[in-house]
Amino acid sequence: MYSKNKFTLSLEFYPPRSEDGKRTLWNTIENLQVLDPEYVSVTFGAGGSTKEPTFKAVENIIEDFGLNTVPHLSCLGSTKTEIRKIINRYLELGVSEIMALRGDIPDNVEDREKFVHSGHFRYGSDLVEFINRNFPLLKIHVGAYPEYHPEAPDPESDMKNFAKKVRAGADTAVTQYFFNNQAYYKYVNDLQSLGVDIPIAVGLMPITNYGKIKQFSQICGAEIPLWIKKRMEAYSGDPRAQKEFGIEVATRQAEELIESGVPGIHFYTLNESEPTLRIARNLGLVEREMTASSLS
Repeated sequence: MYSKNKFTLSLEFYPPRSEDGKRTLWNTIENLQVLDPEYVSVTFGAGGSTKEPTFKAVENIIEDFGLNTVPHLSCLGSTKTEIRKIINRYLELGVSEIMALRGDIPDNVEDREKFVHSGHFRYGSDLVEFINRNFPLLKIHVGAYPEYHPEAPDPESDMKNFAKKVRAGADTAVTQYFFNNQAYYKYVNDLQSLGVDIPIAVGLMPITNYGKIKQFSQICGAEIPLWIKKRMEAYSGDPRAQKEFGIEVATRQAEELIESGVPGIHFYTLNESEPTLRIARNLGLVEREMTASSLS
């Protein structure tokens, strides 16, 4: 499917909202530097709710760690002037890549349709086109949904919308997490039949907190296979056993994906280092011997 010699590894964090959160994130980044990631990304809350925390996190990661840092940027409810201002601030920091997303509608919005039409952007492709036209030197990452976006009317429409983002100027993509590799293979093959050939890295989410992942999966449309559900339910009341099983599942999933030649793995870290480090070690992506402090 892809050339194995072009594999990349990347990490995703969310911006801390407290000093304790910042200390946790900084410890996580320090531990994960051993992976030598191609880039690290920082998420952007629905409706820009974390705009300043995201900016500050990006600024601090660049200053303190010197990592290639990719801010998420969502566009729903935003004007072109607002988006231009945000991007210019990032350019001043030396940012050269953006994760361009449509974004979610905030939970506290009563009139969702009004919010969707309140800015200058309605779709992710609108943001990609704007960035490509006004900031042509920026590398553009976009999101992809192998199990299809929960708001898409059907798979064909979703894939056509993804192809539209690529035609607008997207360079690479990262998937929403999934647990069924066949969904990814089918998705990529169908996109390639539409002429889409950009690298689509796999977003990997180890199930280290089954309750939270189960809840989020219902929202984002990611299917948890029945055999995983049954095993997790059997471990109910034993969070450590659930975590160990989640790391095992993620390792096996990633092994198969890497063997198939995926262009990259993007770890959803949830600002924790242990699961990502252990999976990377299992995959041979980092030295097997690590200090105890690296896994704490």
